[in-house]
Amino acid sequence: MSMLPVLPARTLSMTTRDGVRLDADVWQPATGGPYPVLLMRQAYGRGVASTVCYAHPAWYAAHGYVVVIQDIRGRGTSEGFFRIGEHEREDGIDTIAWAAQLPGTTGTVGMYGFSYQAFNQLILAGDDCPALKAIAPAMGPWQGREGWSHVNGALRLQGSLGWATQLAADTARHEGMTQAFTELMAASRGLPLYETVQARPAYMERHREISHYHRWIDTPAEDPYWTGLSAAARLPEIAARKLPMLFIGGWYDTFLEPTIEGFRAVASAGVPSRLVVGPWLHFPWVRKVGGTDFGPAADGGMDELQVQWFDRWLKGADNGVDQAKPMRLFDLGSKAWREFDAWPDAPVDWVLSTSGKASIDSADGKLLRAEPMAFAVEAIAGADVQSAEAASWMESAAASTAARTSGPTTAYVAHDPWRPVPAFGGAFGVPNGPADRSGIDARGDVLTFTTAPLPSPLTLAGDVVARLTVTSDRPSFDVSCVLSRVTPSGQSIALTDGYRHFRTPPADPLVDVTMQSTCVTVAAGESLRLSIAASAFPAYPVNPGTGEDPTRAASIDAQVITLGIACGGGATSVLRVSRA
Repeated sequence: MSMLPVLPARTLSMTTRDGVRLDADVWQPATGGPYPVLLMRQAYGRGVASTVCYAHPAWYAAHGYVVVIQDIRGRGTSEGFFRIGEHEREDGIDTIAWAAQLPGTTGTVGMYGFSYQAFNQLILAGDDCPALKAIAPAMGPWQGREGWSHVNGALRLQGSLGWATQLAADTARHEGMTQAFTELMAASRGLPLYETVQARPAYMERHREISHYHRWIDTPAEDPYWTGLSAAARLPEIAARKLPMLFIGGWYDTFLEPTIEGFRAVASAGVPSRLVVGPWLHFPWVRKVGGTDFGPAADGGMDELQVQWFDRWLKGADNGVDQAKPMRLFDLGSKAWREFDAWPDAPVDWVLSTSGKASIDSADGKLLRAEPMAFAVEAIAGADVQSAEAASWMESAAASTAARTSGPTTAYVAHDPWRPVPAFGGAFGVPNGPADRSGIDARGDVLTFTTAPLPSPLTLAGDVVARLTVTSDRPSFDVSCVLSRVTPSGQSIALTDGYRHFRTPPADPLVDVTMQSTCVTVAAGESLRLSIAASAFPAYPVNPGTGEDPTRAASIDAQVITLGIACGGGATSVLRVSRA
């Protein structure tokens, strides 16, 4: 349709069931109508309206919508005090009912937004909101704790503290607390993580009354508090409601796994849904990510897709968006979109092998195909069998057979809390994204296991897990894993990462370290690499090795930790990835 003229924004207010005023900016077409409502409930100020990754609200209005961007309780100019999740369901229900009755509207509402704005949609997806007809949650939490504040038992230190600092500063602004705002803003520009207790910097202790941070790090995983923040806990109601959902994610976004988990859960429950994952960070959603240009196909496109989605479910347009394949994933290698009918599930195992020097010699640690000769024949079928890569792959296949019949070897790696391995690349590193981590891989406190250069392209898509047989000389330890592709020039480009915290030794030394999912075609001549360490700081706090909670342990008490990874010779340490 042609773009419609749009009226200047006007500010409207509503009152919640408990008497709190919430303010919103409203854009609507200057002619015609009535039109459906697109609602964003915004935690960061309605003036910004998440334009760091979305088109301006006026653009959506020009496509035939009344667009409402609301400051949630305690944010922007809305009244009340902000506490995460405490009022979002009731306030959301009240807002939808109010927006559906605005003049010039059809009485139907769709919601969009990313991050906390996605949470504000998902937490309502199972509620009785008759006017709400479709949502488009992007890069938001699905569970209350896992994938939001923690991952595999480990606190997301830098992410959780940084976000808590931002929210506390905005609360201080809202409440007129000038000194608190100034201190919090200063801390946000360089988090002070080298204090007595890494996870408890003094500035947050001083301002704990305006922050959720201490509640998040002190509330046990089994506490019912987390259920109130969890859309996953309301899956039966969501399944019954069958509200159409468009999930948008990014391969290097910190909410990638919750986005995928949410989509897979609702899709399995019969909810009309789609999943789109681009090569992006949390924002912006553009073609250039961390120094890599993923090409024009990766440059946005989500605004147009959302308009199609809402046109279908709010206007009844027969545009085919609901007939497309349910998953559209961006291939990080071929730099093109791939479509899938089902989540890829064709696991391939790569055995970890080493002479024992995988931490000090990057050529020593090897990833060897679990079924070497059959895979080698398949791999070189489309390649030049005279090429160096094909010859190398056949040698690798022979080495893999030999390694699996030889005795096991343990690869040891020591973690020094004085110089923890930094988080670098992937979703949680600094820098994040497809960074070259070859310098990190060269450290003596990082184990690396690398395949021979591939003789032909290999496309991987779906789940990634390192299944490791691990021992430790300390009562507690952590395991960090990063999967990269190694270029012929020696760059190690991060694809995905994972982390797991062990407060006590596991009953079974065979443990899974799940990584974020991926979709990548590894080119001929490139290799896959698994990097293993005992820390990824400051993405996660340093494990003291004593069995004490890392969020309470004093830095002075942290111990050197040595991990042992059993490799080769019938050992069960493998990298498991799914092929497309």
